[in-house]
Amino acid sequence: MSRYWSDLVSTLTPYVPGEQPQTENLVKLNTNECPYPPSPQVLRAIQSLQADTLRLYPDPESVKLRRAIAARNGLQLEQVFAGNGSDEVIAIVFMALLKHSLPLYFPDISYSFYPVWADLYGIEAVRVPVADDFSIDPDAFPPQNGGIIIPNPNAPTGRLMSLDAIRRLLQRSASSVVVIDEAYIDFGGDSAVTLIDEFDNLLVVQTLSKSRALAGMRVGFAMGSADLIAALGRVKNSFNSYPLDVISQVAAVASIEDEAYFEQTCQRVIRSRESLAAAMAELGFSVLPSGANFLFATHAEMAASELFARLRAQGIVVRYFDKPRIDNYLRISIGTEEDNAALLAALGGILS
Repeated sequence: MSRYWSDLVSTLTPYVPGEQPQTENLVKLNTNECPYPPSPQVLRAIQSLQADTLRLYPDPESVKLRRAIAARNGLQLEQVFAGNGSDEVIAIVFMALLKHSLPLYFPDISYSFYPVWADLYGIEAVRVPVADDFSIDPDAFPPQNGGIIIPNPNAPTGRLMSLDAIRRLLQRSASSVVVIDEAYIDFGGDSAVTLIDEFDNLLVVQTLSKSRALAGMRVGFAMGSADLIAALGRVKNSFNSYPLDVISQVAAVASIEDEAYFEQTCQRVIRSRESLAAAMAELGFSVLPSGANFLFATHAEMAASELFARLRAQGIVVRYFDKPRIDNYLRISIGTEEDNAALLAALGGILS
């Protein structure tokens, strides 16, 4: 520990992002990036920017982007908040809406950044065990709480909660904020955004990193009541007034406006996911039902850690979590048809 560190720094266990390999010619199926490029309209919008645009600060409130998001989701401008990726948005949510006298609750198997933020901001957090099949029971969360945050579909399992289950959770937790983290909702789920006008304690967070192939741009947003969004704005403007640069804002608007390309991309990923799940089942894998752009799978005859290492040796990178309850599972991002074929060929060779 450095003698210059604050006391807080030495107590933190930072989040570890998925590997971004520097080696070329790898089949990269470990960070749930979209296997297809963004909308062609995105590149055209970026290329149309004038050089002088970069001399000026970007719009600190991302009004054009927020207006596009609001229009697509049937909301008002003041019901949308934009930030530098959904990770920054959720970090602001933790500060603005989830730090209370009662503890924050989230599933014991969920996005591993949640406990990091809780530790960083001094928030008491309680992990609620998911069921043996990794499903999430809304009745497992106590009605009295300082807030609830749940990924839907869940990460890293891919399990999807129904809107009825989310509605029950909101009804039971009427006195606190319920955050539904929808990074993967576009791959087969129904967004809780349709419940926003019914529940003023609901905040829905989404990202353009997955279904819109803009992980390199870092664009995320939250949707909820104007009161919740105002709280996020107060924290944002006490921390970083300009979270989204000019290029990101222009690219994001272009992506959101190309609905046809978005739908086409999502359907391609969904078809590949179902095909890959069926093929892996034929190889003896148990594959969880997934509403995301990845699969969570285990094999009865070979440990996930060994499969992970042997795939890596063949130039195929997947994600392995050495954590309780999931240490015999692999999370495998859906790739192109060629990527998926390479994965299946490698798995067939390893398991034979």
